[in-house]
Order: sequence, then C-alpha cells, then structure tokens
Amino acid sequence: MERGKKNWVFCDGYLPPKGDNPEFEGHEALMLTNLNDEKAKIELSFIFEDRDPEEGIFVELDGMRTTCVRLDKPMGEKNFTLGESVQYTVWVKSDVPICACFGRLDVRQTNMAYYSVEGYTF
Repeated sequence: MERGKKNWVFCDGYLPPKGDNPEFEGHEALMLTNLNDEKAKIELSFIFEDRDPEEGIFVELDGMRTTCVRLDKPMGEKNFTLGESVQYTVWVKSDVPICACFGRLDVRQTNMAYYSVEGYTF
C-alpha cells in the first residue's frame, strides 16, 4: 500500500499581513508526515506570478515522523523568506511518498480565520 504521494502542489499561497494584535501570530504552514520507515528528502519550490521560481529549499523528515514548516519564517539553508502579501504556489517534491496539507491562520480580524487544504498530488 502506498503511504502518500511524492508530489504535492498547493496553489493558493498568499501570506497575509500581520494583524493589529501582536499576541496573535498569523501564518501559513505546510504540515508534512512521513508514514514510511525511511527518511524523506523533500524539496520545496515556490512559483510566483511575477518573478522566477525559488527552488532548492530542502527539508529532511525521518521515517514515521511529522513536522510543520512555517512559511512565514526563514526556510532551509538559504533562509528563504516569502514576504507578506505575495501570491505563490508551493510544489512539494519528495523522494519517498509523504502526506502533506497546507494551512493558513489569518489574524487581521478579531474573528480569526484558519483553514487547511489538501493539495493536488501526482
């Protein structure tokens, strides 16, 4: 039985600006889970509407582990940052099948909004 997919695409990336209340930290994140025994080597590629892609952001995930990659923080050895209010797609590529979902917490209003979505897989 296959435990995940090797390619995940999340098309609705748009890191919202910070809200007025500093106690709440809005963000976007990738939740990645490796249900295999072997380590997963994962590459994140960011595709933009108005500039060339940013590729080569690497994450390793041990077997039978999960992690959360915060997209509002510096990522990978490059310390790549997205910046606020930038439209993007993130393509998650793994050498072993993994599970992934994307989440966003928007704190600009007092009734904060959180949603998570499963991406397109192949």
